[in-house]
Amino acid sequence: MSERVILITGCSSGIGYAAAHGMRERGWRVFAACRQEADCVRLRAEGFESPRLDYTDGDSIEAALAEVLKASGGRLDALFNNGAHATPGAVEDLPTEALRAIFEANFFGWHSLTRAVLPVMRAQGHGRIVQCSSVLGFITLPWRGAYNATKFALEGLSDTLRIEMRGTGIALALIEPGPVTSRIRANSIPHFERWIDWRASPRRAQYESQLLKRLYASRERPDRFELPPEAVLRKLVHAVEAPRPRPRYYVTTPTYLMGFLRRILPTRALDWVLSR
Repeated sequence: MSERVILITGCSSGIGYAAAHGMRERGWRVFAACRQEADCVRLRAEGFESPRLDYTDGDSIEAALAEVLKASGGRLDALFNNGAHATPGAVEDLPTEALRAIFEANFFGWHSLTRAVLPVMRAQGHGRIVQCSSVLGFITLPWRGAYNATKFALEGLSDTLRIEMRGTGIALALIEPGPVTSRIRANSIPHFERWIDWRASPRRAQYESQLLKRLYASRERPDRFELPPEAVLRKLVHAVEAPRPRPRYYVTTPTYLMGFLRRILPTRALDWVLSR
């Protein structure tokens, strides 16, 4: 059998980094893409082929995929869309431009890459597209409105694409992690500081008592129920290697719990739980 090829985005740390190493250990040829060239250089030093791919830069998406296909002889068995950021803040304090910016990185760029990959997979008669969504793709939490919105949009578009791809040999799966060890909280600080004028907000006292403590506090231990990124890797392996991949893969206890509560609770009761 020819060497299987996977393109993974957002590989500088966290889920993407663990996925790149794990899939390489399983014999896949891994193209581990990063947004910043410095991270690509670091991964190349670790033996990876690492194209620079920035979801907010259409030219980089096109160039990265061209690099992958040139190196692989035109083959791409799997795409793992990963790599996203958060813009914490109350929805009433969230400028529309901030929403446009996060959708470019977390949604529109993913769609651009996916559309570019589909003709390749159609031509070869098979392929797997795996989207790293979140528990916040089907339930919401306060202060996370921008991130919630991008993941809800991703879930809707992905569900539609999965149905439309029936009979093509191309399967699509969503992975929905809860708390997983990563740098997403630290990486969200610049976006928070750029967009959210919390000092002028009617919720200033809530920012000071709730969000700022969580955002800026040093972490001495993992959050409750937090799992290492290798927990996502295990679901990715099934999604790209199993003969019949599942449409959805839950990761972490909170995701399973919230999936259950969403099925059984009326909306008002679920709102009360999520607001605690």
